[in-house]
Amino acid sequence: MTGISSSGMTRRALLGAFAATAVASAPTYSNAAGFLRGGGDIRRIRMYSGRTGERIDMIYWIEGEYIKDAVQEITYFMRDWRNDLVKNIDLRTVDIMAASHNLLDVNEPYMLLSGYRSPQTNAMLRSRSRGVAKNSLHMRGQAADLRLASRSVNQMAKAAMACHGGGVGRYSGSNFVHMDCGQVRSWGG
Repeated sequence: MTGISSSGMTRRALLGAFAATAVASAPTYSNAAGFLRGGGDIRRIRMYSGRTGERIDMIYWIEGEYIKDAVQEITYFMRDWRNDLVKNIDLRTVDIMAASHNLLDVNEPYMLLSGYRSPQTNAMLRSRSRGVAKNSLHMRGQAADLRLASRSVNQMAKAAMACHGGGVGRYSGSNFVHMDCGQVRSWGG
């Protein structure tokens, strides 16, 4: 992930240099979340759902503005697939997901395992597993459980933690990473 380029610089050093330059030259990003300032003119999210067969690959933010139609599509895509209930997804979570994806330098879309969860779905899952929080941020539309075939749980978690934007949970046994826009914290192994 941070291999040495032909110029002798690491990918991380190049990204840092780009971010520093972009922040100085792009004051329109001053309202963006701190970890995304200087992230470029666009934000893109790519996901698919193994449960519904749906795919999403879209730019949802351009020049400092969220695109309303794209945000609505993301919200619908991340619905509770068990009962088709929809809740507005907190865009801070989507931003963390997009920034993490960019840091991982992959073209592969995320596999979305869980986005919004209705209270009924959360209670059902909680009755089957002690790893489901009673007041899960999934029920507020502020969390996502994600998987990438080409990256390990540890690689994904490290990218999400580098954003310093919220909670990151490693679920190595189930091969997924939880990302949310709550308090900055991490757990799991």
